[in-house]
Amino acid sequence: MSIYVGNLSYKVTEEDLTAVFAEYGSVKRVQLPVDRETGRMRGFGFVEMSTDEEEEAAIEALNGAEWMGRDMKVNKAKPRENNRRPAGGGRRENNNFSRRY
Repeated sequence: MSIYVGNLSYKVTEEDLTAVFAEYGSVKRVQLPVDRETGRMRGFGFVEMSTDEEEEAAIEALNGAEWMGRDMKVNKAKPRENNRRPAGGGRRENNNFSRRY
């Protein structure tokens, strides 16, 4: 299981997030995605802990908690959905690409 942590300050580091979650158990991994174009943090991250019980305790304690001037959103991460559109800007219809003008 992985934990989604949203509404984070753009100044937060992996070390900062690890320290907060370590109060509830052993942190296995922290991931803070960055924008490909700007390199700036995107304002959310993911935390993996050693056990489901530790993750549940962290979610319960930290969801809605104020940290670094923001109210964190903390819940179970959902599987990533692939919502990407086909390349070329066209719309796929009957296995053919067509463009709308």
